[in-house]
Amino acid sequence: MLSGGRIFRKKLALILLAIFCVPFTVILLHRDDNGARLEDELTSEIAQLRQRVAQVEMINQARRRDLALLTQYVNRSLPWNNTNGDEFPELSRMLLDPERSQNLRLPNIFSFLPYLLNNPLSTVPALVVGQGKIHASIVLGVPTVKRESQSYLLPTLASLIASMNEEEKNDTLIIVFVAETDIEYVTVIAEKIKKQFGDALQSGLLEIISPPSSFYPDLNELRVTLNDPVERVKWRTKQNLDYAFLMMYAQSRGMYYVQLEDDILTTSGYVTKMKNFALKREAMNVEWFLLDFCQLGFIGKMFKSTDLTYVIQFAIMFHNDKPVDWLLDPIIETRYCPHDTKKCNQIKLLKWIHFKPSLFQHVGTTSSLKGKVQKLKDKNFGKLALFTPHKNPSAKVTSPIKAYKQFTIQRAYRGDSFFWGLMPQAGDDIVFEFHTPVTLHGYRLRSGNHEHPSDLLYNTTVEIRPVEFERVKESLKISSNEKYIGVGEFNDLGIAEGKIDANLFGPIAAVRLVIKSASKNWVIISEIMFDTGGG
Repeated sequence: MLSGGRIFRKKLALILLAIFCVPFTVILLHRDDNGARLEDELTSEIAQLRQRVAQVEMINQARRRDLALLTQYVNRSLPWNNTNGDEFPELSRMLLDPERSQNLRLPNIFSFLPYLLNNPLSTVPALVVGQGKIHASIVLGVPTVKRESQSYLLPTLASLIASMNEEEKNDTLIIVFVAETDIEYVTVIAEKIKKQFGDALQSGLLEIISPPSSFYPDLNELRVTLNDPVERVKWRTKQNLDYAFLMMYAQSRGMYYVQLEDDILTTSGYVTKMKNFALKREAMNVEWFLLDFCQLGFIGKMFKSTDLTYVIQFAIMFHNDKPVDWLLDPIIETRYCPHDTKKCNQIKLLKWIHFKPSLFQHVGTTSSLKGKVQKLKDKNFGKLALFTPHKNPSAKVTSPIKAYKQFTIQRAYRGDSFFWGLMPQAGDDIVFEFHTPVTLHGYRLRSGNHEHPSDLLYNTTVEIRPVEFERVKESLKISSNEKYIGVGEFNDLGIAEGKIDANLFGPIAAVRLVIKSASKNWVIISEIMFDTGGG
């Protein structure tokens, strides 16, 4: 029977055989008319295999290091290796007289974060929700924190997931890191994610984690650096540690790691575009360190999982000194550059490669730093449609919500624009009264858009007014004399959609949206669709 180590070495040998033997096949196929296409496919597969091998070697080295350390301590503490009569000589010497221990003490996370020694669970997630997916090609890290007003997390996840096809979903892992230590708040966020993205959690595409409070230092004891205000020092120090925790957790889960934020949107096919861009450079033997898919901050930054160690170490070593995105240049300079500044700048262009057009856009305006407003936009990101038009049945549309400029509810209903209204109040409504009653099979109403993701309808119901109200009332055993019947409501993503039983309700005279509570934001309705054709 083969041991685990021998099995691993056998698999590794087969992979290496494929890597080094397949190119000869590629050369022969190149002469064929279809050889170029097949060569590209095989070259991509080889590049992916090489990166897989590098990732497996990284994980194996980590396990061997842990095992060697454990074996060393255990062996030196066994009675038959005891020359001094102590029951556990090495362990006793380490505990009672650590200065005399002959073992080399290499720097580790405790060297820079010594307070972690106070709790053995300091580096263990407080919450993990997911299927434990491994061997993904791409791991997307999405840290999120509590903001003063608006959260963009759910729309961000909706964009990331909706922009993947099934093959991409099977090959990707999204890790949401709720970087808060209030377990009640963490649980609330986890439940919201479960409610909206239960299928993604169940399939293994999505995972949720949170840190223990003991992972962070006393933020009131930090050194003031860069002449920043104290609150900013606290904010960026914690953010650095957030990134480090998330990266350490994600490192062994896939070939590539992409750092994202919780207030972004993306475009269709972004996963395949990133993967192909990386594999092409692997196939060309380009030794890159960072592939940049967004020009802003720390968004869309891809690293090989095997290179994450450098980013993690710098983030931990200098957590109190600089923001993590300021550390990327020093990492590249330290690792690759000679003293010649001109040559170093040329090297940086080879190690930090930019992809255009950008695949991610920053949409948030409320920063996680209290009082900070940021309206940063990536100019290299293409334009996205701000509304989705539909051909709806002729209707009179009214609302007491005051429209901003030309963005009226009537134009939105016709599909000419979107509706943009000033802050809705409790009791406000939007009424679509059909000129001729219609057979309604379904509806979809979407609030907010890409430029204003927080202008959503909250606590708002969808109601219909059947022509044959008395018959329907009797069938449903409704006691109220209100002519409207509720059939749905807007969810946390600002979307309301559903099917209507046309046989039960018969012809519909009107649809009404009723706002149950006042909003702190304006409201946008970017899609209005009433299905009267049974589709």
